[in-house]
Amino acid sequence: MSFDGPIPFSSPHRRPRPARHAQTALAAAAVGAPAGRARPAAPPLFLSATYAWDDPAEKPDYDYARSGNPTRAALEAALAELEGAAAGVVTATGMAAVNLPLCLVKPGERIIAPHDCYGGTHRLLRSRAALGHFEVDWIDQTDPAALDAAFARPARLVLIETPSNPLLRITDIEDVTARAHRAGAIVVADNTFLSPALQNPLALGCDVVIHSTTKYLNGHSDVVGGAALAKDAELGAELAWWANCTGVTGSPFDSYLTLRGARTLFARIERQQATAGIVAESLAADDRVARVYYPGLSSHKGHELAARQQRGFGAMLSAELRADVDTLSFLRALRIFNVAESLGGFESLVCCPATMTHAAMTPEARATAGISDRLVRFSVGLEHADDLLADLEDALDAAAAPAERLVNG
Repeated sequence: MSFDGPIPFSSPHRRPRPARHAQTALAAAAVGAPAGRARPAAPPLFLSATYAWDDPAEKPDYDYARSGNPTRAALEAALAELEGAAAGVVTATGMAAVNLPLCLVKPGERIIAPHDCYGGTHRLLRSRAALGHFEVDWIDQTDPAALDAAFARPARLVLIETPSNPLLRITDIEDVTARAHRAGAIVVADNTFLSPALQNPLALGCDVVIHSTTKYLNGHSDVVGGAALAKDAELGAELAWWANCTGVTGSPFDSYLTLRGARTLFARIERQQATAGIVAESLAADDRVARVYYPGLSSHKGHELAARQQRGFGAMLSAELRADVDTLSFLRALRIFNVAESLGGFESLVCCPATMTHAAMTPEARATAGISDRLVRFSVGLEHADDLLADLEDALDAAAAPAERLVNG
C-alpha cells in the first residue's frame, strides 16, 4: 500500500508514538483544570479550609483541606506520574513522609534500615524503637553477608536510601527488594538524593517511594514538604489515610510552590549533575582531599551499579579532607558554597554531617557508618563550574596552611 503525502493523524496506519517523556508529563500535569470558559496555563491555588456540600446526603470530592485539596491533589498526581505510582500523598515535611510507612509496622515487628541513613531518619527510627513501637536492625545494605543475616528471619519493612546520605553508597534495589519480599516485608525507598528524574525505585520492585520535596522536586529552598507514593493503589490509600489521621498533609500554598518548582526539575538537575561531576573530579585530583564519594567516579565502589539502576549520578557528593586540613577553616573560607543544611536547591550548599545533618546520631553510630568529623557534603547548584572550583581551591588553600597564615600575619 502506498500513501500520497503525510499520513493523517486519524489514519489507522499511523505508527504508534512511544509513551511521552516524564518531563512532558510533568508540564502537562501543571496545567490547571478548566474553570468556566477559562483554562489556566498554571493550576490555581485553592486556599479554602473547608468546602460546602451541595447535598448533605452526598459527600463532595473535597470537604476539608486536611483531608483533600485540589492544589495538593494536582501535585500528588504529578509526582505519582513521575514515579509510576498508583497513589500517594503529599506531606507537610520530608520526615512526615518517612514516618508514614512506619505506621504500618506493629510492636514486635522488625524494620531493616541502612546504618548510614540521614540523621533525622536514624533519630526517628531509634526513638520510636526505644518506645517499643517496633524493632530496628541497622545494616550495611551494600554488604551481601549483612543482607543474608538480616533476612534470615521475617521482617515487616525494609528502608532503602540510595545513594545514601552522606556517603553515597549504592544499594542494589532489585536484589534487596527480592530478598525483602521473600521475607514478607514491604520495601520503602527514599529517592530524595536523585529525584524521579534520575531514578524510579518502584520500577525496580519497591512498594513505596518517599521524598523530601523540599529538595530537588521544589528546588528553590523556599518550601518544606514531603511525599509518599505507592505502587499499589490500596497501599497508597492507606498511607493517605494515615497522613489525614495524623494531620501531616501538605498545605495548599506549599503544594502550589512545589508544583511550580518541579516544572524545571529536569533542566535543573541536568545542569547540576554535570557541574557535580566536574567538582568531584577536581576534588579527587587534589592531594589535600583524602577521598571523594561520588557515584559518577569510576573509582566509586557502586559506580557500575549506579550506572545500571540510575539515569545519572546526581549532584550530591562528599569529600573526606586530609588530616592536616582544618575542616572548620575550610568551611569558613568558602564564599560561594553556603554552609547550610538541606540540599537540591538552586544554590550550592556545603555541610559537615557530623555536626549538622547527622548530629542526632551517636558518635558510635557515626563511626560505624563511616561518617568522620573531616567529612564534608556538597549539594552542587546552578552556579558556573569555574566559580565553584575557584571557591573550593581558595578554601583548601586557606585550610591547609593555618600555621603559615599565622607566621605571615
